[in-house]
Amino acid sequence: MKSFHNHQVMSISKVYLLIKDLNRSLFFYHQILGLNILSRNDKEVLLGTSHHELVHLTEDVHASPQSITLGLYHFALLLPNRLELARMIYRLKEMKYPVTGASDHGVSEAIYLDDPDGNGIEIYVDREASNWPIQHGKMTMFTHALDIKSVLQELPEYHFESIHNDTIMGHLHLHVDSLDTAKSFYIDTLGFQEMLLYGDSALFVSDQGYHHHLGLNTWHHGAPLCEKSQVGLKGFVLNMPKNNYLSFIQRLENKHIPILTEPNGSYIEDPLKQKIYVNLI
Repeated sequence: MKSFHNHQVMSISKVYLLIKDLNRSLFFYHQILGLNILSRNDKEVLLGTSHHELVHLTEDVHASPQSITLGLYHFALLLPNRLELARMIYRLKEMKYPVTGASDHGVSEAIYLDDPDGNGIEIYVDREASNWPIQHGKMTMFTHALDIKSVLQELPEYHFESIHNDTIMGHLHLHVDSLDTAKSFYIDTLGFQEMLLYGDSALFVSDQGYHHHLGLNTWHHGAPLCEKSQVGLKGFVLNMPKNNYLSFIQRLENKHIPILTEPNGSYIEDPLKQKIYVNLI
């Protein structure tokens, strides 16, 4: 895990979500998933572990509900080992919280669920890179049913107080309208590299050979953007190695992409009108 999420690798570390009911969301993220409350006020909560900030929630009781839009497909919390995935599966069963999917992707094992506002979440554990499937000499991924029985065999006894402190934001997966437009921004501008083109509808990109720090699909092609006042993903933090920053700024200038400012800091907008806060590491 640390090979692909460290100070030499560009990756996504935190997401900003707009939600309708803070107490409802806190019960899910804090009481069920076990994320720690790092700070809060009447309308905002920052959640994570003692090591990492992961999810920033902002409440708008008047926000319009989720619909079929471009934007968030899911954000993905990466657990440090298979035992922690077993603990999380058991925890969700204990709390009777519905899981929407459970998959073996060859590179990883994952479960899927939605938060109370319908924001998609993947919780997963990576396999060692040496065990990732190879096709035609390149890394590939697939979707098979997760062997939940095998995962749960990792669990000699059950005890859950909170999510593991070494949990990080593993990747982000977005609905985009065009893969060509997505490549132009997320590869040519941000600086990610193409890892896998899945048919003609999904693209997986990363830095330094990870299976993906960012997934991009056109499964909602033709849908509108997620509105500013609609629940969903509003921004994310991009961890960028300092050595990459000058070339990144040059690419922004070449493409006439402005750096904008607000009280929370400076950001750029992606093609989905989501804010990207660049954090130098």
